[in-house]
Amino acid sequence: MRIANFTALVALVIATPTLAEPDWKAVGQALGKEGSVMPGGVYRVGLPRTDLKVTLDGVEIKPGFALGSWLAFKPMHDDAMVMGDLVLTGEEVNPVMKKLLDNGIEITALHNHLLRSEPATMYMHVAGQGDAVKLATALHESLALTKTPLTMTTAAAGPAPTVDIDTGAIDAVLGFKGKANGPVYQFSIPRAEPVKDHGMEVPEAMGSAIAINFQGAGSGKAAITGDFVLAADEVNPVLRALRSNGIEVTAIHNHMLDDEPRMFFMHFWGNDDPQKLAKGLRAALDKVKVAPN
Repeated sequence: MRIANFTALVALVIATPTLAEPDWKAVGQALGKEGSVMPGGVYRVGLPRTDLKVTLDGVEIKPGFALGSWLAFKPMHDDAMVMGDLVLTGEEVNPVMKKLLDNGIEITALHNHLLRSEPATMYMHVAGQGDAVKLATALHESLALTKTPLTMTTAAAGPAPTVDIDTGAIDAVLGFKGKANGPVYQFSIPRAEPVKDHGMEVPEAMGSAIAINFQGAGSGKAAITGDFVLAADEVNPVLRALRSNGIEVTAIHNHMLDDEPRMFFMHFWGNDDPQKLAKGLRAALDKVKVAPN
């Protein structure tokens, strides 16, 4: 009897088809911009708003610093889920929102990340479930209503821009290793516990990690921006730590609708000595349950 049951089990396993990963190349083609596969099986597409010229407190905001739209796809049962953040001008917000809703894409948040930026930008968080190529097609139709570049541009001749701040010293203070993205130095710091949305784990590449960006601001200064991903009881301790260290808090809000545990996203801005800013960020990180480094 046991042998018969085991044989039946083996036959069932062999007969059960494995879930096929979506055709990511087809997804990139439908979206109009190809991405790359990230840890956790996530296909992430960066859509920097290189068309925008934004300044804040005299600092020219680089696309990778605070103007980076992105979309991330992940297999989900027989289909896929997509989450993302679209950087939009005020005039683009409502046409894009209507097109997304018409195509079955959910809007999970709309808000600012920065204060005093010229021109002002808004950030629209989106989510959807279904066939990956159909989702990408719907998102392309929405992005087509903006001036978001959807093709790979050829880099201008000359040396690539580099980070002009002491990144090693920042790493030492924060206790994490960052990564250079042109002139921007970026940190992605995952939380200790997984974050889920609609019962599915949201990997780091889909926006569940703390993001910290540094950009040289001239005269030995650096600008910082990003967001802390926080549980409810962490919000005010982090808020106090940032403000007591001279770092502005520019927004506190949600990015998801059905996340578990409930997460709050705290955006920040600073323009000061890099070491001073790093120490303030470290004081805030000490109030958060982050994954061991």
